[in-house]
Amino acid sequence: MNPSIGDDGVARCPWAGGPGPMRDYHDNEWGLPVEGESAYLERLTLEAFQSGLSWSTILAKRPAFREAFAGFDADAIAAFDDADVERLMADARIVRNRRKIDATIINARATVALRADGGLEQLVLGFAPEQPPPPTATTSPESVALSKALKKRGFVFVGPTTMFALMQAIGVFDPHLPGCHRAGR
Repeated sequence: MNPSIGDDGVARCPWAGGPGPMRDYHDNEWGLPVEGESAYLERLTLEAFQSGLSWSTILAKRPAFREAFAGFDADAIAAFDDADVERLMADARIVRNRRKIDATIINARATVALRADGGLEQLVLGFAPEQPPPPTATTSPESVALSKALKKRGFVFVGPTTMFALMQAIGVFDPHLPGCHRAGR
């Protein structure tokens, strides 16, 4: 797989497409490290919501997700109750999938519990591969191991493919194709 040259003459991963949110996400966020528990919980949540949908759909709804889920503050989400679930199910600005909403609350509670063992950020980074996986990979031994470790700690909707996408998104390894202008940064 090779990068494609955009209308601006810049080589990018082919999915980045033309001008717009996907290109901006590719150029300014994808593959770059994030810091802090809420940033990790946000990315983990959005990757879970993306399952079965396009990333562009999730990206367009991200501001609403941030508002609906209290800025991805784990303590706030962990305190959500049935009334909050109903509020979220009625919010057309987000993806209204009860299983994924419930998973977000469960994962927030697991994130709070994980603080005693170093926290979500430390756990995820502990599965960084020594070498980036091949560009065509959708899972890796590390994403499989991370999925198992998170499930053992009570997380849900954290399958190996979703964890691979998380690892790409937050720069656990460089996900850009060789020749992409973001590769190696």
